Amino acid sequence: MEMLMKYLISFLMLVLSITARAQPATSEVSLGQDQGGVKITEIARATNQWDGSPLPPYPSKNPEITILGYEIPPGVRLPMHKHPVINAGVVLQGKLMVLTKEGKQLILNPGDSIIELVNQWHYGVNQGSEPVKLIMFYVGELGVPLVIKE
Repeated sequence: MEMLMKYLISFLMLVLSITARAQPATSEVSLGQDQGGVKITEIARATNQWDGSPLPPYPSKNPEITILGYEIPPGVRLPMHKHPVINAGVVLQGKLMVLTKEGKQLILNPGDSIIELVNQWHYGVNQGSEPVKLIMFYVGELGVPLVIKE
């Protein structure tokens, strides 16, 4: 649970300030002041989605942030879908492959982050033998759905 809370806090900070490219958690963020022993690790920073295309602008009115936890059983394939809002997440457990309708793919392992595709058809598949557990953060607009299924 402590690890989950660390991911949630770090990732919430990320979602509020997305500004570079998706990457695994590798760099330590320095705040230039004594934080009483608190260590902050940057999980991801992005201006592009995982396929390299730029992120769309944030909504201009009525912003809404949603945080969802997912658990995908082994072998399960999610339906083809798209997100009309910016979203990002981190895999806590398992191996997830994300594929676009055009055949682009991304493989995610525990600790990997994803800056999801916006308004592009894709789906995920749990390729492992254990459930995939991930936390996703959606930055949308009040009344706009997070997911649209094909």
